[in-house]
Amino acid sequence: MADTIKIKKGLTINLLGEATKEVSDYSPSEYALKPTDFTGVFPRLLVKEGDLVNAGTPVFHDKLKERIVFCSPVSGVVKAINRGEKRVLQEIVITPDEKLSYEDFGKLDSSSLSREEIIEKMVKSGVWPMIRQRPYTIIANPDDKPKSIFVSGFDSSPLAPDLSFVISSELPLFKAGMDVLMRLTEGKLHLGLPAGQNELAGIKGVETTFYSGPHPAGNVGVQIHHREPINKGDIVWIVNAQDVLVIGRLFQLGVYDPAVTIALTGSEAGKQGYLRTRKGASLKGMFPRDAKTEGNMRIISGNVLTGEKVRHDGYLGFYHQQVTVIPEGNHHEFFGWAMPGFSKFSFSKSYFSWLTPGKKYKLDTNLHGGERALVMTGQYEKVFPMDILPMQLIKACIIEDIDLMEKLGIYEIDEEDFALVEFIDTSKTDIQKIIRKGLDLVRKEMS
Repeated sequence: MADTIKIKKGLTINLLGEATKEVSDYSPSEYALKPTDFTGVFPRLLVKEGDLVNAGTPVFHDKLKERIVFCSPVSGVVKAINRGEKRVLQEIVITPDEKLSYEDFGKLDSSSLSREEIIEKMVKSGVWPMIRQRPYTIIANPDDKPKSIFVSGFDSSPLAPDLSFVISSELPLFKAGMDVLMRLTEGKLHLGLPAGQNELAGIKGVETTFYSGPHPAGNVGVQIHHREPINKGDIVWIVNAQDVLVIGRLFQLGVYDPAVTIALTGSEAGKQGYLRTRKGASLKGMFPRDAKTEGNMRIISGNVLTGEKVRHDGYLGFYHQQVTVIPEGNHHEFFGWAMPGFSKFSFSKSYFSWLTPGKKYKLDTNLHGGERALVMTGQYEKVFPMDILPMQLIKACIIEDIDLMEKLGIYEIDEEDFALVEFIDTSKTDIQKIIRKGLDLVRKEMS
């Protein structure tokens, strides 16, 4: 019988704009691969403008690990190669064909292959970037042997898609992908599910654990911490649940098909719902006519806590499965702190809204104050469900003390694990950026 772990610390943020369970197809006029989505990757282009590509054709590879290739999500023409400051590669834009063509990687039964053959197939097809490692949350090294692999089968972040609803229609492919992952580790393959959900449970050979409690119960870092904590020298691989489907398609169908079902959410998104599309889809044309995507609005690829701000004609992030639209917060409130605030969300009970815990809120991006010195309030620990001292670890990252970072648990965390800490922070500090700089520093020193 699967274990159930109750997460007591955290915070559920009830926002308006949840996706209704209606799925429609979305085929945009452009797709893009963004090298900036991949931490620690130095891209080298393999195509030029005007080149014809198939779904699965390599577009660029990592200069430091040339085996790791990043493939086109569709067949079509390379329309543009966009660069930013200092000629940093930002986007490779592809105009798709009406009927998609695929590179043929061959259908193969993973049970008949060795571990090395499975990895080689995943690397050549462009599926490998979906396998990431902790610590550092970077693309895994195919030469490493992880002590275990973790898949979180649910997302507890605000307005997150219901992954059980998304995956249940393709359950055979999910099981096929999990079978492949089982062959990649001598340890356990862990699947985290919300308490009470059985649709994805019961896969033979998979260690299933149920989690109850508020966000961040669905964070894979929290699940690793409670099942197999990471010590110095340990490597754990992580895979997004929908990426397991992509792995399943590779072995069952022999093609690289990065299809993804995303949730269109947020109070300003118009008709919220689910869209079946592909990684890197253009957001232009994604929103219904009643959506308020222009003007004083923020469009986010991902969720409101960890997502990336994008233009209305931007592109879906490689690891994102949600697009959120909320109001911008670039306005001032006269004596806002002195008002009763029945319509304002407050973790610290500064407003009377805490008397209605089930209320849903239309929140904007307003910080409600400026950046100030870090203050020891004891609030961080209330939303951080790990046996780690968050304030002390943040300060260790700021002063770049690697020995102290190691002692305080830097190998166990990722910036998304500090998203709630940043949300409730009275100092208005960009904590996730601090944590990422700390992780990058340790990775540089350890490599």
